[in-house]
Amino acid sequence: MKPQFSSSPSAKATRTALRAQVRDARRCISDNEQHSFATTATKQILAELTKLKAKHIALYLTNDGELDTQPLIRALWEQGVNLYLPRLHPFSRGNLLFFAYTPETALVENKLKIPEPVLDIGKMILPHQLDAVVTPLVAFDSTGGRMGMGGGFYDRTLANWQKIGKPYPIGFAHDCQQVESLPSEHWDVPLPMIVTPTRVLRF
Repeated sequence: MKPQFSSSPSAKATRTALRAQVRDARRCISDNEQHSFATTATKQILAELTKLKAKHIALYLTNDGELDTQPLIRALWEQGVNLYLPRLHPFSRGNLLFFAYTPETALVENKLKIPEPVLDIGKMILPHQLDAVVTPLVAFDSTGGRMGMGGGFYDRTLANWQKIGKPYPIGFAHDCQQVESLPSEHWDVPLPMIVTPTRVLRF
């Protein structure tokens, strides 16, 4: 069963305040720091993906001050790894589809102003066929708790990953995105690993 989402007003207010706080901190990172942080974090996550022997990996295109994924994308392409990007499901609200991503992939801007692949069923992969998913996040805590933008897209995608062991989720974030604790809901899917420019956190 897909998780249903309905927070209490107080929980929603807490999450909204945390999102605003962390997103502001993320946006304050300079271009030079962004480049340095992305380079360091890429080396760390590449080592972890190699250990996982991941050959089919979904990731995201950087938006709104997120840790830059472009160095990681280029490195994985050079290694011959198959990459995939999410696309908002056209008929099932709140769900994602994943499509092959190459240097030639045509992208269109979705309603969230984020580039995504054009709809081409021949290039689609099912979530359980992915080896790993590098997930975006707004904030995380010391237990592996993850807070996204509030749409529940990745919680739905990863709801059953532990039962079948795939796709293995890895958070990718700046150190400043860690908070003391996150308000937890029953549908939240904690991450087994989060990679930052300075650390590889395992839970």
